[in-house]
Amino acid sequence: MLYRKISKDIEEHLRSDSDKILVLEGARQIGKSYIVREVGTRMYKNFVEINFVEDDEGPRLFKNIHTTEEFYLILSMVAGTRLGDAANTLVFLDEIQHYPQYLTMLKFLRQEHRYRFIASGSLLGIALRSTTSIPVGSILRKEMHQLDFEEFIIANGVGLEMIDSMRERYRRKESLSEELHAKMLGLFRRYLLVGGMPDAVNEYLASHNIVRVREVQHSIRTLYGIDASKYEQDNGRNLLIRRIYDMIPSQMENKKKRIVAKDIQGREGDRFSHYREEFEYLISSGITLAVHAISNPRYPLAESVQKNLLKLYLNDVGMLTAQLYQHNLRPILDDERSINLGAVYENVVAQELKAHGHKLFYYDNRQRGGVDFLVDDYSTLSVLPVEVKSGKDYTVHSALNNLLATPDYHIRSGLVLSNEREVWSNGAVTYLPVYYAMFIDPVGGKGADVYF
Repeated sequence: MLYRKISKDIEEHLRSDSDKILVLEGARQIGKSYIVREVGTRMYKNFVEINFVEDDEGPRLFKNIHTTEEFYLILSMVAGTRLGDAANTLVFLDEIQHYPQYLTMLKFLRQEHRYRFIASGSLLGIALRSTTSIPVGSILRKEMHQLDFEEFIIANGVGLEMIDSMRERYRRKESLSEELHAKMLGLFRRYLLVGGMPDAVNEYLASHNIVRVREVQHSIRTLYGIDASKYEQDNGRNLLIRRIYDMIPSQMENKKKRIVAKDIQGREGDRFSHYREEFEYLISSGITLAVHAISNPRYPLAESVQKNLLKLYLNDVGMLTAQLYQHNLRPILDDERSINLGAVYENVVAQELKAHGHKLFYYDNRQRGGVDFLVDDYSTLSVLPVEVKSGKDYTVHSALNNLLATPDYHIRSGLVLSNEREVWSNGAVTYLPVYYAMFIDPVGGKGADVYF
């Protein structure tokens, strides 16, 4: 069984005095149903799971239900003797976005308190935009991601005590030994190939066969395409969601690393606003990570965002390397100098920062250049720039230097992540091995618990 940190949050919520309904959201195939099922069956005598997608493809018993009275009646028919009371019964409403009326119904299910409820959805950001009555005070939304690097190395046999020791070294700005560095960098490179999709990780652990891992990743990519097509069909629109999604890996190879509107259909003068719905779907569905541009960074960063300039990364680095390299392991494992891994390294760092609760931004200034990531550092109430380097020239970063040298921004320090082992500082810049990205939490790593 894969170790998932979010199970702790789910357990704590279900044991708490809060009667709000936990709604777990995230992309398809990241393990939401599995983790709720695992926690629910362990904590409750009665666990009832209703998958609305499966219901719609089968008996459609829950499809046209609009009152709690009707819902309880159908639920009793399906669950039978597995229904007790709120103390011993957990009802799991999976893929709740498929029947949007249940999002509104959650308010009343909470008020009636007949059973304990938990829900999950993979397109909730989209469904909630079209829901007429969002039960804001009745639900607790929690975002879930695929396995981050920490969870991946745990799956590969690295113990929690070792991770705690590495975290402490990160906080003290200390390097790992040569041997431990080689082990961590080796695991990091395997993570670039496998990614964090649970089915891909399980296949890797079982077979260590890249062909089989890629088959899993291809099936997930196909599922994402089917979801996009269904969304377009249900909304009666001919959108270009799949076209833009397919463009992301190649666009990440260009200098700006962002999709340019005129490239989508090859039309000069095309504007980002023409594809607003496509981008909203790609971001809200969780299959991409959005990183917004900021030219004048000041804390908090959200107040300075340029809404029409953004970079998109794939939600999983394994899905990216599957498209870029297929079954070829050499670009990643052999660190071939002829292959530019910059986009791959940026993608995995974007994943890590997002998984640890950061909102993602990047620095884009015509005069001063660009920096890969900007995040809010709540411990210093300032901006923390993060530059990612995949090659040997990791100490070359003029844009980061320019950013730190601008007094108006009040930026105290910056980070550079690379393959190099040693942790050291030069002025306001600290150089870290790239796997230390798993410890960059929103309060600067100064004693905060990163388990979330």
